Amino acid sequence: MEGPVEFWEISLRPLELSDIDDFMVWARDDKVTSFTSYGPFSRKEEGIEYINEVVRPHEWFKAICINNRPIGAISVTPFADSARCRGEIGYVLGSKYWGKGIATRAVKMVVNMIFDEWPHLERLEALVDVENVGSQKVLQKAGFMREGVLRKYCIMKGKTRDMVMFSLLSTDPRI
Repeated sequence: MEGPVEFWEISLRPLELSDIDDFMVWARDDKVTSFTSYGPFSRKEEGIEYINEVVRPHEWFKAICINNRPIGAISVTPFADSARCRGEIGYVLGSKYWGKGIATRAVKMVVNMIFDEWPHLERLEALVDVENVGSQKVLQKAGFMREGVLRKYCIMKGKTRDMVMFSLLSTDPRI
């Protein structure tokens, strides 16, 4: 992973159990997991359990890779039943890769794929903690619209959190 970031080959692929060591790099990191619903994991067994119970059965979950090596993950979770026209995007990236445009590129890649793969999807949403300014910038650079703050929206890691709602419609222009 030498050279300027614009020349790195960024790809998306399934996250496999064989990727556990790479997964644990970000899953152990307090900075990375402070805005996730999981972790930080202290033991490799926790990561294996997460991959087996959450990642593998997930409908659309991919590793964000540089030269085919996972440095993060991205997923789209469809809403069920009557809200089937919506999906929620989520992503995580190892902290040493923050600020390099990688997450933005991965989000744009997913946007270009998901509306084709799931033609019923009309709206892609993202909920971001108000304190997670970096992730808010990623979504704005990827063309998402900031819709507003949802006050005291959820409890994460024992703390009630305000969340910012972002969306991108299938009919919105792609950046």
